[in-house]
Amino acid sequence: MNKIRIVIADDERPARAFLKAILQNFEDAELVGEAENGAEAIDLIKQLKPDLALLDLQMPEVSGLEVVKFLRKNQMPLVVFVTAYDEYAIQAFEVNAVDYLLKPIERARLRETLNRVHERLEQGDFRETENRRVKKAVEVYEDATRHEFLERIPVKKREDILLVPVADVASIVADGELLHITTRKNEKFVINFRLKDLESRLEPDKFIRLSRGALANVEMIERINPMPGGTYLVNLKNGQEIASSRLQSRILRERLLKL
Repeated sequence: MNKIRIVIADDERPARAFLKAILQNFEDAELVGEAENGAEAIDLIKQLKPDLALLDLQMPEVSGLEVVKFLRKNQMPLVVFVTAYDEYAIQAFEVNAVDYLLKPIERARLRETLNRVHERLEQGDFRETENRRVKKAVEVYEDATRHEFLERIPVKKREDILLVPVADVASIVADGELLHITTRKNEKFVINFRLKDLESRLEPDKFIRLSRGALANVEMIERINPMPGGTYLVNLKNGQEIASSRLQSRILRERLLKL
């Protein structure tokens, strides 16, 4: 039996280490690459052409869902999404015959997944079929969760709780466990929340990652200045300037800077 060439992507090192440890128990599995974010996963998949990609559903900067959007059909490996329980994701994956693993991953469940991978690999040119399945699943998932997006963010101001409309938010910048929210009128608020978790509650078409620790409202971007090394300095309409990371600059170019 041929070995399955596998790439894994998860932004949490312990999760990657746990998955690698399980894979090492299977003689028919060969880990050929690991990524700590979605942008790295895209590069690895294009470069290594693995049989299988195990993608964490929620990663900062570029999620597992977005990884598959950036792959052409002739680049698409078999894809298995790794996620905490998410009824919308599970429904989308099951309807479109896309495999998934729930955290914490069980050895027996991963074994079942690898058995199915062997069956699909024997079908010859699987990439086009997988591309269609996975991208349809992403579309179904995003449609199902659209109504779940936040419209207001509760913030504290002295003893009061204010509801800040998401449309008024210009940027969200992480500082450890705190998020600094700045509005279009330059009002500033601080909440205790993870950027990764808040991003998943915001409409992806309305906000864009500029770096691992910064989100910007697309409607608030006024000017983008190229910087050395292929990065950008993003100027917002409220006067803020936020530097984009090298990884995220590529996504910025794809989303906003191409006609």
